[in-house]
Amino acid sequence: MQTGFWKKLKKPIFTLAPMANVTDAAFRRIIAKYGKPDVMWTEFVSCDGLVSRGKDKLLIDFMYTESERPIVAQIFGSKPENFYKTALLIQELGFDGIDINMGCPDRNVEKQGAGACLMKNPLLAQEIIRATQKGAGKLPVSVKTRIGYNKNTLSEWLPYLLETGVAAITVHARTRKEMSLVPANWDTVRDAVVMRDKYDNSENKTLILGNGDVKDLADGEVKIKATGADGVMIGRGIFGNPWLFNRDVDVNTISIKEKLSVMIEHTYMFEKILGEHKNFDIMKKHYKAYVNGFDGAKELRIKLMEGAKTAADVEKIVIDFLRV
Repeated sequence: MQTGFWKKLKKPIFTLAPMANVTDAAFRRIIAKYGKPDVMWTEFVSCDGLVSRGKDKLLIDFMYTESERPIVAQIFGSKPENFYKTALLIQELGFDGIDINMGCPDRNVEKQGAGACLMKNPLLAQEIIRATQKGAGKLPVSVKTRIGYNKNTLSEWLPYLLETGVAAITVHARTRKEMSLVPANWDTVRDAVVMRDKYDNSENKTLILGNGDVKDLADGEVKIKATGADGVMIGRGIFGNPWLFNRDVDVNTISIKEKLSVMIEHTYMFEKILGEHKNFDIMKKHYKAYVNGFDGAKELRIKLMEGAKTAADVEKIVIDFLRV
């Protein structure tokens, strides 16, 4: 088992979830500045695409800075040979680890036999992991998954993953069928820890991270204590709150002016490094989160959603709002 950076992390481990069109290079730089987690993930990228002629367009999603380390490249697909080739590429790009998505419920991903579909094909999943490990060299390989497809089949599914000796497994405590429509079942994370310990109780055993409905660090600590997990992954809590992982900052004490200032900074960062490659509207989902919970927020949000097309527009709208 290649453990790489994972073995050096102090427990409990707090990580940032990979989220498509959310945790892009611009937002990760802002998070690294204001509240860096123990580990960061890229958005997931298609293995098939990364070994095709059009790979340069996808490599934009693999941009990162030294401030984001340890940084893990997340990939998806269903062809072991493409995972091998992609792992070689990820090595060249200097990432700290590789994560395989085996839980995404997106229909387009599943049509390829990838993401959550792999829970229905555990032997292929193992083949994919081993091909990735072969191409990864000394980089640790991890997996993000769910507790089952249509129902909880973790007791059958998890041993297949443990057999491969992956460095870490993030368990999203819902089935694929449940999406995010029901509360996460954290008892299943505890079950995963028990299964892991039965399978391997050595010093280098696979780490288990829980995921689903973790609001903040305090909530994560409660869930870790209750389940025995090695850490948690937080996703939606990061929206509008790049200070989420910063233990020295109480987000409730951050002024509206400061929050809006960081929103402007985030927008300029997006425009600078991704403006040529991605639609500006991606930023608007962030505005909904940054501009919330204060007098005049609704009106400001409407102006940003309807009138902002550039970072300069956003700055002007905010300055006008703060003048009133």
